[in-house]
Amino acid sequence: MTNDSSKGFIAFVERVGKRIPDPVIIFIYFLVGALVLTAFIGGLTFETFGASGQPVVHEIRNMLAREQVVWLFDNALLANWLGFGGGVLGVILIVMLGVGIAEHSGLFGAILKKVSRGLPEKWLPLLLVFIGIMSSIATDAGYLILIPLAGLLYAGLGKNPLIGMAAAFAGVSAGFSANLIPATPIDVIIGVNAQVFAEAQGVPFVNARGEALTPATMHYYFILVSTFVLATVGAWVTLKFVGPRLEQKPYQIPAELKITDFDVTPQEQRGLRAAGIALVLSLAAVFALAVGPLATFTNEAGQQVTPYLNNVILLITFVFAAIGIAFGVASGKFRSMLDVVKAMVKQMDTMGYILVLTFFCYNFLGVLSYSGLGAYITYLGANLLVALGLQSFPVLLLIGFVLVTALINLFVGGLTSKWMLLGPIFIPMLYMVNPAMTPDLVAAAFRVADSATNIITPMMSYAGIILAFMRKYNPQLSFGEMIAMMLPYSIAFMLVWTVLLVGFFSLGIPLGF
Repeated sequence: MTNDSSKGFIAFVERVGKRIPDPVIIFIYFLVGALVLTAFIGGLTFETFGASGQPVVHEIRNMLAREQVVWLFDNALLANWLGFGGGVLGVILIVMLGVGIAEHSGLFGAILKKVSRGLPEKWLPLLLVFIGIMSSIATDAGYLILIPLAGLLYAGLGKNPLIGMAAAFAGVSAGFSANLIPATPIDVIIGVNAQVFAEAQGVPFVNARGEALTPATMHYYFILVSTFVLATVGAWVTLKFVGPRLEQKPYQIPAELKITDFDVTPQEQRGLRAAGIALVLSLAAVFALAVGPLATFTNEAGQQVTPYLNNVILLITFVFAAIGIAFGVASGKFRSMLDVVKAMVKQMDTMGYILVLTFFCYNFLGVLSYSGLGAYITYLGANLLVALGLQSFPVLLLIGFVLVTALINLFVGGLTSKWMLLGPIFIPMLYMVNPAMTPDLVAAAFRVADSATNIITPMMSYAGIILAFMRKYNPQLSFGEMIAMMLPYSIAFMLVWTVLLVGFFSLGIPLGF
């Protein structure tokens, strides 16, 4: 009975989703709507806490005023589009060059023939979700590399490629805050700022036992357990809900992906051996760079700088290009460097939609931040939580914060920007409401809520890009249908992850060390 209801609900979401416009149109509407809205509420002021604990007065800018119109035109191309998120568009394009060489050389097809023989299909979802979760250490690599590869893997098995892509997307994005590795970049961002927010307002930076917290590892036990829990939950959702539903949906295999013949040819066998050698040599080169020119050092300000991690996308692209060229040359697919260039150009031919999408998306997100609308949405969310009056019920207070943060995440993208807005408000506020709400607990609740709803919001920077990847196999796929596809993961991750956090809290288990 429950299963039928679930299918009925998802079917309803799908029907509604088909009425949702294309993401490009959505962001055009959002951009125009934001500009018009600021014309009505421009000059509105509100007050939040800054990182130093001092009140910060925000004012909504009227984006249709002369000086703001000038800002729009001055920043539309470089700052808001090409430079958004530290140049994330450039990262996408560079990665696709390397992946394009490997894909059009025939490497992926040959690998699929190899791995599809005897590979236990029932373990694939668990593997993909787990690798997706772990890929957060390499920032954007999971989105740009793992998700397309997951689609190729399922295509090679004769299954709907969207099944693999959905599982990988769930791991990469919804499980973003989990990992087996301590002190990841996200741990540092959340932890160090949590300490600043707490100490600036007189909140002791200690856990529930009164022990001093280490910012980079204060959640390690929690994210360690979360990795296995979320991987299991993601695999279960794939096998029980997403997989069976997508198997009934039509899909197409691009002409360049030839998977009808599963016998590895002698040419492909030579190519795979060459690619294996190239993989070893390219990884050795990456290691040499990591301990040589790109080695970790301490700058003049006493801060540790890790150039090899900062450039991990370029290094991964280099590896893909190296093994793709090696396979292409050895198999006879590439007979000259011009063939390699043509492979990159062919890959770029598929990026036109992404360029159009990101222009409107990133400009809207830029306006949201610059105008103050993003901060205002966060401010309203904070007031809503206070109005619920849950001071005497710490578990309900914790759940309430998770739900409010998840709601805000649907409208405001960017983990760091949201944490810089929510952290200074909620860390002192929740502690003052109930001392059981220690900084590490509040920060962990933020991580749960922010990650679990990433896969169902257009505000996530890669949402439209993942849709473009999926349209390779289903050109008619709408954004609403993608939301319907990912909704079971989001609901399951939110429920189970929140229960896990409440369990840690209720049983007094330290979140980290």
